[in-house]
Amino acid sequence: MLTAVRSAVVVGLTLLAVTSPIAQQKTVFTPQVYARINSVYGSEAKEDVAKWRQLVDELQSEDLDEKLYQINRFFNRFDFVDDLVHWQQKDYWATPIEFISTGAGDCEDYTIAKYFSLIELGVPEQQLRLMYVTALELRQPHMVLAYYETPTSIPLVLDNINRRILPANKRRDLSPIYSFNGNGLWAAKAMGTGRKLRGSGPMKMWDDMVERLDRVMYGDKEE
Repeated sequence: MLTAVRSAVVVGLTLLAVTSPIAQQKTVFTPQVYARINSVYGSEAKEDVAKWRQLVDELQSEDLDEKLYQINRFFNRFDFVDDLVHWQQKDYWATPIEFISTGAGDCEDYTIAKYFSLIELGVPEQQLRLMYVTALELRQPHMVLAYYETPTSIPLVLDNINRRILPANKRRDLSPIYSFNGNGLWAAKAMGTGRKLRGSGPMKMWDDMVERLDRVMYGDKEE
């Protein structure tokens, strides 16, 4: 993972800030979407996804603190399972639907699911960052979600290790490496042609994850 992070730092220097297509999409869970979830993961998974959608609907009118608390709490109840065990891959970024449907994932999966959920709850994308850190006590790379009230404020950290939402300066067990969001990952263009840059490391994993999410939400092109 650290190799991928170092690559992302280099790529990140060239990123432009534009609006993420993900943030622009209105998520609509039609009967067809639930049917696709049921066909792949079964009826129990379909019910679990429906509970997530119900929570998102119920939180729409709540204040920010409640949204952060409830989304952090909802996803932290899932089991932590390493990618090699869960997906038989060294590093795999699950979609929120994959994470919920299988009931387990690793740190990236918790973070991505919280990120998507809070965007749907109206939290501006520019205030959220998926942050690579080193978990000092575990001596390993880790990912958390950071919420910034302002661009210069100390962020709040949503994490699956320490489940309390704390300011970053209270998390002495974390050493930041690099942070990004959907804006950054979607903004890199190849030589000004408008083609979305695809490559190794986090950018490719993000692209692959979004493509899988699109297939569940909108079906394959031949459908």
